Amino acid sequence: MTVLARDLRSDDPADVAAFARVRHRALPFILWTPEAVVHRLAHTHPDARSRSLVAEEDGEVIGTAQIGLVHDSPEPGQAYLNIYVDPERFRRGAGGLLVRTAEEYLTGEGATKLYSWVLDEPAHLAFAERHGYRRRRASHFLRLDLANATLPPPSSPPPGVELRTAADYADDPRPMFELDAETVADEPSDVDVEFTDYEAWLAETWRHPLLDRELTTVVVVDGRPAAFSVAYTDGTRYATAMTGTVRAQRGRGLAKLAKTDSLRRARAAGYTEALTGNDTDNGPMLAINKWLGYEIRATEVRHVRELG
Repeated sequence: MTVLARDLRSDDPADVAAFARVRHRALPFILWTPEAVVHRLAHTHPDARSRSLVAEEDGEVIGTAQIGLVHDSPEPGQAYLNIYVDPERFRRGAGGLLVRTAEEYLTGEGATKLYSWVLDEPAHLAFAERHGYRRRRASHFLRLDLANATLPPPSSPPPGVELRTAADYADDPRPMFELDAETVADEPSDVDVEFTDYEAWLAETWRHPLLDRELTTVVVVDGRPAAFSVAYTDGTRYATAMTGTVRAQRGRGLAKLAKTDSLRRARAAGYTEALTGNDTDNGPMLAINKWLGYEIRATEVRHVRELG
């Protein structure tokens, strides 16, 4: 059996579908669609030098990698490589080949520090350690049985507070960009980013094929967006991509208000399960998800390898 690594053929629907299928098998707690895979490859900022790779064994795609530079960080030389192999095709050499291919490319692009998410399972952790990666913080994948969850009943927002949706900002999404930029900057992370490119945000985030603007709840305080819960849907499943509040309005329960409202909207739209991710350092969000009834289904551990 021969395993080779190559670039994803983004203009080949069968190749893209195979990439999404392997990702779903390896990581079923994230929404993967062919449209989303192509969108990411087409609209990631050029300075990221991003690539999507596949490992192929005798014509079958058995492994995937998404790699690139953290172009919007003030610290140069940082890069990411996230590699997932079909669980039924382990120990064929696909993972190691993708790591070597990714590292060679990223090093050539000037990378000196490589970050990767690794499933918190013995075989995966041992694989990362063998390749020189050291563990950092962790993040959970959570699931809520939305069909049977006991969500709190709707309540009237406090004075000066109203609930809208992202669809209300279709004509002018800049207030959503400003809200997203501030909340993302405060998320737990190994890498600082400067989120300032509005046009790039429009292409990558606002026009993302999974973004469900009708189910994305925005909490508005005195006329300005102050918190939101971003909904992704793929036609059958619902996921929270981001929940956050601007610094000046924290401690008022606005994130809980936004997420609960979005979940109610999702259930009313017929969705029966809700997925989300939660960094273990984000105690307030962990508490909200626990309060809503989410259960941890898997964990990933951030790893880093410093070159030179």
